[in-house]
Amino acid sequence: MATTRIMPLHIGKGRTESQAISDIIDYVANPQKTDNGKLITGYGCDSRTADAEFLLAKRQYIAATGRVRGMDDVIAYHVRQSFKPGEITPEEANRLGVEFAKRFTKGNHAFVVCTHIDKSHVHNHIIWSAVNTDCDRKFRNFWGSTRADCPLWRIPSPTEKATTSGWANRPSHPIGSSCG
Repeated sequence: MATTRIMPLHIGKGRTESQAISDIIDYVANPQKTDNGKLITGYGCDSRTADAEFLLAKRQYIAATGRVRGMDDVIAYHVRQSFKPGEITPEEANRLGVEFAKRFTKGNHAFVVCTHIDKSHVHNHIIWSAVNTDCDRKFRNFWGSTRADCPLWRIPSPTEKATTSGWANRPSHPIGSSCG
């Protein structure tokens, strides 16, 4: 089963918005880690220009809503999804990463899934724009969101035994309940 961690991406000290998003996209899309780019999938954006597209969406969001935040503003979200060594193929990991991101963002945010094969374990880096594709709302990562959509975090790998009802049919757990 994959372990998953979500991290908001802020501007950070000494960087511009453009540098912050470009740095993370450049890292996750590294050809040496993604089989020369074969393990990169974009949704709602071109993976080669995702950084510029995310920034454009943010500018359009500000123009449409008038909402401006300071240095603590979240530009994008970064999810790291790791699998046990030998548990999954890189292609299957990428497919599961795309499925996870579509479900978690409800298909309303552009994202890039980059599957890294440079370590003993296959792992995904998923970067999605904080601004939705309509440029009128931002994704809000609330306390407990990992439990609110618990079935999303518990995507079983192909080697894991399926439950009788399957993970896709599991009911959502209320915030604060156990996902075990």
